[in-house]
Amino acid sequence: MLYNFLLLPAIYLAVSEKMELSGHVTSLPLWSLLSQKGTIIICFVLGSSLLWLLPSYVRLRHVPGPFLASLTNLPRLLWVYNNDAGDKHTVLHRKYGPLVRFGPNMLSVSAPSEIGTIYDIHGKFPKSDFYRVLSFYVKGNAIPGLFATQDRRIHNLLRRPIAGIYSMTNLMSYEPMIDSTIHCFFEQLDQRFVQTSQVCELDVWLQLFAFDVIGSITFSKRLGFLEQGRDIDRIMENSWRYFRVAAVISQMPWLDYIWTKNPILQRLRKAKTNPIVAFASARRKERAIEAEKGSDVIDTDNEKGVQRLKNKDFLTRFLEVESRDPATPPWAVSAWSTSNITAGSDTTAILLRTIFYNLLKHPHSLAKLRQEIDITPGLDTELVTWTQSLTLPYLGACIKEAGRVHPPLGLPYERVVPPEGATICGQRIPGGTVVGMSPWATHRDYDTFGTDSDLWRPERWIEANESKRRQMENALLTFGAGNRSCIGKHISFLEISKLLPSLVRKFDVRLPLLFSFRLAILKSLE
Repeated sequence: MLYNFLLLPAIYLAVSEKMELSGHVTSLPLWSLLSQKGTIIICFVLGSSLLWLLPSYVRLRHVPGPFLASLTNLPRLLWVYNNDAGDKHTVLHRKYGPLVRFGPNMLSVSAPSEIGTIYDIHGKFPKSDFYRVLSFYVKGNAIPGLFATQDRRIHNLLRRPIAGIYSMTNLMSYEPMIDSTIHCFFEQLDQRFVQTSQVCELDVWLQLFAFDVIGSITFSKRLGFLEQGRDIDRIMENSWRYFRVAAVISQMPWLDYIWTKNPILQRLRKAKTNPIVAFASARRKERAIEAEKGSDVIDTDNEKGVQRLKNKDFLTRFLEVESRDPATPPWAVSAWSTSNITAGSDTTAILLRTIFYNLLKHPHSLAKLRQEIDITPGLDTELVTWTQSLTLPYLGACIKEAGRVHPPLGLPYERVVPPEGATICGQRIPGGTVVGMSPWATHRDYDTFGTDSDLWRPERWIEANESKRRQMENALLTFGAGNRSCIGKHISFLEISKLLPSLVRKFDVRLPLLFSFRLAILKSLE
């Protein structure tokens, strides 16, 4: 049937030629001629389109999925645009299985057993153009970064010299800086909301905290979000707007060439300095002046008497790498510093919001966490330390469960199958095919996390035996996997593990009465 439809243009052309030769065509009305020629053009366009789509359709026809997705990427673009991509991914995998066709050349995988294949430690599956869309561009030129760069050489050049800086052993030296920011956070909550009995938009304040704490450990100086209680220079707003558009375009990357990364439009637009880049540049200039003065530079928080050597922050360590390694490119320190802020703030804020939302939505979980904190011996310090947090199993379960039910990235981590092809979920996939695993769908795998995987239930991490717990941990894609996993994931764990129990112990956090009433109605309808 498809073959016959492709022959329609030729049939119409043959009929037209026969009519012209017989002399009958001249007697037809003008509108009839135009109608015939219009039909011929339409059929030719449709036939040509089908001829172009046919190889793409046939290439992956053995993989199930929505029919329209086999012809165009428009469906998955609309899923993201409508803000229901994660739920849609989960529904499709439960309908079609662990391997689903999301686009003409894009396959989604949900089976946790395939994580090691697609995200191996050697990086055999390179990143797709999905990441090019997420790259920052200035005047038509890409600004390299650890997360978005597709070039393995650049990634290795950026990651190898600083990987040790992000080890948990080293990050523990940043605890005084984190403690100082937590103190500032608590003071603001007390002054603005506890003493005034005002409702606190905790989601906003958690993001303000995340930005300031990453600024503190990177530059030994907070960005000032908490003290001012606002989004300085609209950094958070602009970040949201950028990624909101980029997420949609990432599903059809060629659109990026037309608008966002169009080199002509890039040059016509008025150049604006990113506030985070400006802040990082200012701190680097300050550090250069300090070095010229030969200062040992100790920064003291007079209110709390907390002293911290500036040569322990990330910026100074980045500068040390630059000075001793001649292979370090001139833009590396800027890339490392800005990546710390952009990647290290939103991800942590998302997890913190997820945890508190679910604790407040499920009061029994909040009560259980409070009880654990109250009965655990040795928690006599004002702020919970990293070492102390390791003795709180329910706290750890809440953090893991938050990363499972609402991972920071809700779209597939896209990779490209190497030229020789690969076997995924028992199916042979040709080279050049884009494959990816959606954390949202993978984290709801019934076989791994249970038939209640759609629900918030931290207890699953405590009730499981060691083997089952290891299986669940290996299935988490909260911070990616393989050689391109998030280098700063330990920073998030350190911040959350300290802030969460400290805040729960110090403040009685509750939902506003009206919100609680609405929530109760919604739960009754579930």
